Amino acid sequence: MSTGFARQLRERTASVWDAVHAHPFVTGIGDGTLPTEVFTFYLAQDHAYLDGFARVLAVAAAKAESLDDMRRLGGLLALTLEEEMEMHRRTCAAFGITSDELERTEPGLVTSAYTSYLLRTCYEGSMTDILAVLLPCAAGYVEIAQRLRERGLPDVEHYREWIETYTDPSMVELVEWLSERVDAMGAEASEAARVRWLDRYRTSARYELLFFDMAWRRETWPSIVPA
Repeated sequence: MSTGFARQLRERTASVWDAVHAHPFVTGIGDGTLPTEVFTFYLAQDHAYLDGFARVLAVAAAKAESLDDMRRLGGLLALTLEEEMEMHRRTCAAFGITSDELERTEPGLVTSAYTSYLLRTCYEGSMTDILAVLLPCAAGYVEIAQRLRERGLPDVEHYREWIETYTDPSMVELVEWLSERVDAMGAEASEAARVRWLDRYRTSARYELLFFDMAWRRETWPSIVPA
């Protein structure tokens, strides 16, 4: 576990992560009580999110300053495309939702806002800006899944698979690398840069909370917006 700048980012946003861990969507996966319709709604929106997330990783790999960074980001991209999105398709198929239907999912407000924020940061920011906005999603899911696993896997197959996906050693290893890169960059940075990266990180962490809450409420857009 990181003891450097990545850990400081996590500690400075502890209230957000406490809210994430306590959210009924997260606890419902852990104890198996999450309603199926909430989970499938989440999977469809997360599939749309991962489309944007994968594009962020592709751009980040292109902007990487070393072959090792490029290889690691490429590895995370491969996990996203081949394992996470495949899990979504497989689980949704079990509930009668076809891949075509999944691909046609219209991103909700939070989904659109989050992916737009990531993409803008990726195109406009430095590599550390990019890593700071990626860390909450990658490390956050691993942390959530590890905590849930420590309490015991649920009986529901699809929730158990979700937890196992994000505690897989290949996923954990990439998150550890990401944290190490953030640590290294933070150790050499000015205070102004560190404050900027905290803002980037905090915004992504808040979007993570909003995403789970959107899924829990099954609300793509606020009710004031006509369908």
